[in-house]
Amino acid sequence: QVQVVESGGGLVQPGGSLRLSCVASGRILRPYSMGWYRQAPGKQRELVATVTSSGTTAYEDSVKGRFTISGDDAKISVYLQIDTLKPEDTAVYYCNHRVLYRSREYWGQGTQVTVSS
Repeated sequence: QVQVVESGGGLVQPGGSLRLSCVASGRILRPYSMGWYRQAPGKQRELVATVTSSGTTAYEDSVKGRFTISGDDAKISVYLQIDTLKPEDTAVYYCNHRVLYRSREYWGQGTQVTVSS
């Protein structure tokens, strides 16, 4: 079993920045990917960005340039730097840990990001 815990959400003014952190623990198998998804009120959960255990990153097109994902394989951690926050970035951000090639994935409980003046 794998436990996934996010941190770093909060209330931020438009134009501000935020850094989300996520750590996975337990029985970690490689290779894996870790990623961030978000779910705004009344909308479906959507992919934001992912990073694999080997460091390969991928982004949803709408966040390219403002969001930066990074991973630390030694710590089984992933981080999401969000710059120039917009009100439409308001959502619950979920961390996902996925074991590649084995169809196993684990979710964190989510962390709220609210962008408002």
